[in-house]
Amino acid sequence: MSKKVIGILGGMGPLATADLFQKITLHTLASCDQEHPRVCIDSNTAIADRTAALLHGGADPRPEMIKSAKRLESIGADLLIMPCNTAHNFYDDVAASVNIPVLHMIALTRDALKSKGVKCAGLLATDGTVQTGIYQRTFSGSGIDLIVPDGDDQAAVMDIIYNGVKAGDMNHDASAFRKTCENLIERGAEVLILGCTELPPAFDIYYLDYPNVDPTLELALGAIRAAGCTVKE
Repeated sequence: MSKKVIGILGGMGPLATADLFQKITLHTLASCDQEHPRVCIDSNTAIADRTAALLHGGADPRPEMIKSAKRLESIGADLLIMPCNTAHNFYDDVAASVNIPVLHMIALTRDALKSKGVKCAGLLATDGTVQTGIYQRTFSGSGIDLIVPDGDDQAAVMDIIYNGVKAGDMNHDASAFRKTCENLIERGAEVLILGCTELPPAFDIYYLDYPNVDPTLELALGAIRAAGCTVKE
């Protein structure tokens, strides 16, 4: 069976895009270059901020997202993936703009948690993801309860995302974010959902060690399988 070409609709943000590509590479069972999937990446940094658009009347990110989707399809992508949780609020518009499948990162994350038997998870995500309820809608009926951070704790999540990772501050003070993670676990979360694609890099950069599920990884694994390649066990 010939392999399918993966298209990454990226730039939301650039480090999250690189993280997804690396995870596809690291988790593909391959003994040579030719056994890896072909991947096309459009790291389109012109896409407007998704949280600003959803909550604060900011510029609409959809025109640039759709432009990237069409561009990737035109150069041969057989399926698309978007390394941005908040962007999945615009999933239907992007999927409708192309004639190839668009994998859904949040649905893949839900399925991974169900397979692990998780009953309660803490959601770490942008205000745009939390307040629009996209995780809650996608997880509805799954049997998994979602806990979200309270006011100051949610502010600490936004701080680590925007003033830490997106700002490129490798020495950012992560103490408030650590407290947020600990509070969610104390409230009953079995695992933390790294529901912003900046958070897996944040866990590496700031040496954070809490039980978690990584939606970027789940998207990478789903893309490897959809491309007709084998996931490394």
